[in-house]
Amino acid sequence: MMTLVRTLISQVAEGVIKRFSGSGRSNETFAAREYFQHYGFTSSPKAGAEGVAIVQGNVIYLIASDDRRYRVSLADGEVALYTDEGDFVHFKRGNLLHVSTGRALQIDAVQDVEINTARAVVNASQSATISAPAVVLACNTVTMQPPSGGAAAATLQGNVSIQGTLQVTGSISASGTITDAGGNTNHHSHG
Repeated sequence: MMTLVRTLISQVAEGVIKRFSGSGRSNETFAAREYFQHYGFTSSPKAGAEGVAIVQGNVIYLIASDDRRYRVSLADGEVALYTDEGDFVHFKRGNLLHVSTGRALQIDAVQDVEINTARAVVNASQSATISAPAVVLACNTVTMQPPSGGAAAATLQGNVSIQGTLQVTGSISASGTITDAGGNTNHHSHG
């Protein structure tokens, strides 16, 4: 006779066949039994997580697991992935996808990463870095606006080529040689 048994998981072992060990009904233990999971999803529950096992004689399969200690609270219709460290991916109501991690988010894409949206905001409390052989900003305007007020400052290192008109409101200060389009060096200042 086939029975569903509530299981307390003590260990999960990775391998070609994923296996679990744990306990079921009074004085019932399971050792290295098969742990089935859904296609495209895998997890390794911590000791103390709960599960549901199908038991038929000596054939035992764990078919579901959960851990109320770390589970994310959901509204009707929502879905989430979560870990015991507090990281989660939460598909929320109102078409909001919330990804939260305590340390780092890394995306590895061999070919391309493309984001299409009406508005994008990146808030970094320490710094932001783009490292690439070439960077193209395809936009009508670029505005530098310090979040704390005051004057914006930019430092460009290396050679800079400007194609088009340069309009400056304020002072220009230069050290080094200034050369015009004809190759003439400007050794004087205008007052």
